[in-house]
Amino acid sequence: EVVAEGVETHEQRESLIAGGCNIMQGYLFSRPVTKAKVIEFIKKYKGGVSL
Repeated sequence: EVVAEGVETHEQRESLIAGGCNIMQGYLFSRPVTKAKVIEFIKKYKGGVSL
């Protein structure tokens, strides 16, 4: 597995995919969220989310 952090553009994403990266995080996918928002999300989608 290859993990990329700090992905901010679609171009970066496409380049990483082409290079074999299969796990990414960054502003392209989500801005930082508070602990409270993460807990709220997990409760809302409990059973359908794997962390």
